[in-house]
Amino acid sequence: MRNIATLQDLTGTWALITGGAGHVGTAAADTLLELGCNVILLDRDQTLLERALSSLHFAHGKNVFSVQCDLACKQSIHRAVDEVADISSNKLNVLINNAAFVGTDELKGWAVPFEQQNINTFDDCLNVNLSAPFLLAQKCIPLFKNTDSPLKSIVNVSSIYALVGPQMAMYEGTNLGNPAAYAASKAGLMQLTTWLSSVVAPTIRVNNLVLGGIFRNQDSAFLAQYTARVPLARMATEEDVKGAFAYLCSQMSNYMTGQSIVLDGGWTAI
Repeated sequence: MRNIATLQDLTGTWALITGGAGHVGTAAADTLLELGCNVILLDRDQTLLERALSSLHFAHGKNVFSVQCDLACKQSIHRAVDEVADISSNKLNVLINNAAFVGTDELKGWAVPFEQQNINTFDDCLNVNLSAPFLLAQKCIPLFKNTDSPLKSIVNVSSIYALVGPQMAMYEGTNLGNPAAYAASKAGLMQLTTWLSSVVAPTIRVNNLVLGGIFRNQDSAFLAQYTARVPLARMATEEDVKGAFAYLCSQMSNYMTGQSIVLDGGWTAI
């Protein structure tokens, strides 16, 4: 029987992380690099990619790479997977679909009352949050097949709002909101996880990481209302996600597929 250290050892393996230049993406990358994995960060923002790459290089050495890609563009996804294949010698062990359309840009009809939410923005959100993970998984299957390692894992990053509706009173008096498109896309991603898990088995495992709110210096009124509803009485930090990524992206979770780990401080438990 192998020990825990052996099951967690990712030496020589390759991982692709979308949204790799963001907070959660870099936490995932930091985790996998610490376990010996070669990591490819995928993001649309070249400046943020270079910043993340520099930070991770400083912490872990040179086994981290980057690919610029706009997940709203199918042609860009095709080109990105080709670039990933060149970097990794046509091999992949882990795909983390972490990137999400969350409305940080100037968007029409996003964080507004339901009657004002824009159908085109809704469609754009589903394209990035749901269609892109579908296409990435599909295009990466040949890379998974090219590796002799038993580790082949897809991890989709979803949200508590795939499971429950929002408590809109929390957003009153703030510049924050909770669009229908985000919830619908993340719920779809959870079902895509379930569907894929049976289709790509037994060689590839597919699981879902469901995240609650993560602290980002949010409006103090929102923060107070949010934490009051969490049994652990706080929002998550990037460090809180590292254990889940270590588990789902290693052979620690060898007998787990089609499942969700909910990391929300107990939000959905009450």
